[in-house]
Amino acid sequence: MLLYLVRHGETDWNLQRRIQGSTDIPLNDTGREQARATGRLLASRSWDAIYSSPLSRAFETAQIIAGEVALPEPTPVESLVERAYGEAEGLSDPELSSRFPADAPVPGRESREEVVARVFPALMELAERHSGQAILVVSHGGVIRSILATVDPAGKHGPITNGSVHSLRHEDGSFQLIAFNDPLDAESLATGGEPLDEQNPIERRDPAGASA
Repeated sequence: MLLYLVRHGETDWNLQRRIQGSTDIPLNDTGREQARATGRLLASRSWDAIYSSPLSRAFETAQIIAGEVALPEPTPVESLVERAYGEAEGLSDPELSSRFPADAPVPGRESREEVVARVFPALMELAERHSGQAILVVSHGGVIRSILATVDPAGKHGPITNGSVHSLRHEDGSFQLIAFNDPLDAESLATGGEPLDEQNPIERRDPAGASA
């Protein structure tokens, strides 16, 4: 089966480069247009279901995409919420550097290992439920980066922009990353504006593969 991970559209905190994490910040108008653009790209293929993080920026993105690809209302999955950044949530880059310089620990920050421990089993369950099908899963940049690093630890992955699409194949009980030469993925990356690392200074400090 095929499982396509989609990052939500832009929010005002993305635009302001504030760390969102588990804080529930809605899409802005640019984010809604990014979701529509991604939905139009995805409409060139056939899909069997759509799932989403329950945070409003992801769920509204999924609703917009569902309308473009003629799927019913998305199903929320609690395990797909964004990585929690603890006391860093709401901070801009300068504010983060002032309160938590260099490698200072951030109370309440979820490690990448913890993200994978809650998200990966949920994705595996969805894959097994939809054997032989193709599904969409709308989530968040920190989640997607953690999953890609787990599925393809030696790979060099492209930017994770708002509305971008990242494709996985589930086969023989495991996931494999589909190459980023898929034209759908290449087009989606072009529509998303700034990448995650520019919007979230913790993700820039904490590259995939490192503990947090």
